Amino acid sequence: MSHILIADDDASIVAALRLFLKSEGFKVTTATSPAEVEFLIKSKEIDLALIDLNYQLDTTSGIEGVELTQKLKKYDADLAVVCMTGWATVEIAVQVMQSGAGDFIQKPWENDRLLSVINNQLALRQQTKNNLKLTEENNNLKQQIAVLDGHDMVAESEAMTSLLRTLEQISQADINILITGENGTGKSLLASHIHQLSTRANNTFVSVNMGAITDSLFESEMFGHVKGAFTDAKENRIGRVELAEHGTLFLDEIANIPLAQQAKLLRLLEEHQYEKVGASKTHHANIRVISATNSNLPAMVKDKSFRQDLLFRLNTFVVEIPPLRKRLDDILPMAEAFIVKCATRYNKVMPKLSVQAEQQLLAYQWPGNVRELSHTLERATLLAKDEILIEHLMLVETVNKAVQQTSSANHYAFEDEMTMDDIEKAVIEQRLRLNKGNASDAAKSLAMSRSAFYRRLDKFGL
Repeated sequence: MSHILIADDDASIVAALRLFLKSEGFKVTTATSPAEVEFLIKSKEIDLALIDLNYQLDTTSGIEGVELTQKLKKYDADLAVVCMTGWATVEIAVQVMQSGAGDFIQKPWENDRLLSVINNQLALRQQTKNNLKLTEENNNLKQQIAVLDGHDMVAESEAMTSLLRTLEQISQADINILITGENGTGKSLLASHIHQLSTRANNTFVSVNMGAITDSLFESEMFGHVKGAFTDAKENRIGRVELAEHGTLFLDEIANIPLAQQAKLLRLLEEHQYEKVGASKTHHANIRVISATNSNLPAMVKDKSFRQDLLFRLNTFVVEIPPLRKRLDDILPMAEAFIVKCATRYNKVMPKLSVQAEQQLLAYQWPGNVRELSHTLERATLLAKDEILIEHLMLVETVNKAVQQTSSANHYAFEDEMTMDDIEKAVIEQRLRLNKGNASDAAKSLAMSRSAFYRRLDKFGL
């Protein structure tokens, strides 16, 4: 039901419009002054404002109505505005349209004409919002494809089958879930799986990499902004929270959210409310939140880099994904799935794994977990013809080229042909191994910020 605000200082006109529009199925709120209109627009969800142009200043100039229209569009750029006056001139009509009104009605009005104008403006408003949301959804879908591409939900090990059985039980309950596990274990894929099992499966799944959002853009990215809210805000933007309405919001790398922004996220989780940047209207969020991290959040709470109350809101239920080295029964089935996907993508004959290659896949420690396995099999499928051999996996070469710690000091030995990127990648791989796949600890050991370390993980496909 669309909500219409009627504003006129003539009580009889307000009463007539209210009676007519309510009979047409609209929800109606009324006001008698510009100040009252401004208050209602800020405090209520209004779809269309039907406002008179003249109030206390005079009865003919329309200045009050034009200025009010400009203010309303600043408060809510999506608001549809239709102006009314008994003193219509071409000049006033032009001013009204330039101020942001969608149409113009002259008093006394014809009900059919008024209804047609209102319905048209509401339809245009909805179309604009749909187009904006569709653009954001398309961008979100591209991000999801990039994140999930090449990762299949394979679960033959007892560890994973037990975890999935648990998820089937809790996914229907609309509770917040925290997914933990080493880097590359498939937390994003599992979050999507939970969404598909939930009652929100027919709605949007929105993923946000919290480590990639700068402090200055946090509110705009999460809650959206209105046109003109800041220098570069040339258009309205739908935030990730609004995009996930009635669906699931996945907050990946949640440990990377700046401390200064954690209170704003906490309010969203506690009160299910937020405001867009540049607007004062409070919006209600109907979302389910899933978050993920490879960091030790309780330890971060102790060192005061993560809010305890936020952790309690996120971890209603905690799911820990075991590392690949602890789910050996999944390695070969997962490898076969990656081979099929890669061969299909590149239109290649599907090679088979040799016995020796299978043995090496099972013997390798997989510090990069599922992501590393995926990249290894993609490379091997491209190199192999009929059969994937040990040399196609290149795991031995990776170990030989990796950074080697000397027994006497923390120095490293590199092969002469290695480039700077090879050396940097080798150092990062070595530190991940030393820290058992914990990216946060590895970053600290290199005196790097977590966000800088994660950018290098993405750069090198780790």
